[in-house]
Amino acid sequence: MEITYFGHSCFKIQGRDLSVVTDPFDTAKTGYKNIRTTADVVTISHNHYDHDCISGISGNPMVFDSPGEYEIKDCDFEGVASEHGGTEENKKAGNTIFVFEIDEIKLCHLGDLGRELTAQELEKIDGVDILFVPVGGTFTVGPEGAAKVISQVEPKIAIPMHYKTKDSKISELQSLDKFLHEMGSEMKPLPRLKIAKKDLPEEMEIVVLES
Repeated sequence: MEITYFGHSCFKIQGRDLSVVTDPFDTAKTGYKNIRTTADVVTISHNHYDHDCISGISGNPMVFDSPGEYEIKDCDFEGVASEHGGTEENKKAGNTIFVFEIDEIKLCHLGDLGRELTAQELEKIDGVDILFVPVGGTFTVGPEGAAKVISQVEPKIAIPMHYKTKDSKISELQSLDKFLHEMGSEMKPLPRLKIAKKDLPEEMEIVVLES
């Protein structure tokens, strides 16, 4: 499996037989470079411009954008209803967590999760190997909240997302450094993550990817 980071909350997960893009953004409004890639599936955690722009994704992908159970190429996806962070309007709009397995690795993308996970949500995402977790605050959990969510889930690998960068036009977000300080970690970003089931670490690791 290979994981590439486009920025914000958007990743491409390329498995042997299936490719998934998560939460593609509007380039003009976010400041990140155009997403030009193919995918079998696009997951959308909620309908905001920085999470639901599929115009750059080719390949006629299936789009999963709400809670429920989905299947494609013998791969099961589950969308789990949760609470968005930020304003009361955003909270009412909701957020969908997506859990899926590719190449025997269980992945979970938390979208714009705005609080710690409930017992019911945790039950649905039990056994996650790789967790994509927002860390920038304001619209999601911040550095401290993200650390608590990671402690709840206990993944093998946690990949931070949705934070302030030099490219991002979303000024309200906190920087990645604050999250890494909270976790007591210093990480040099990797251009991409290539990993197989047998390579998953015994103890949880933070992995930062270049956008």
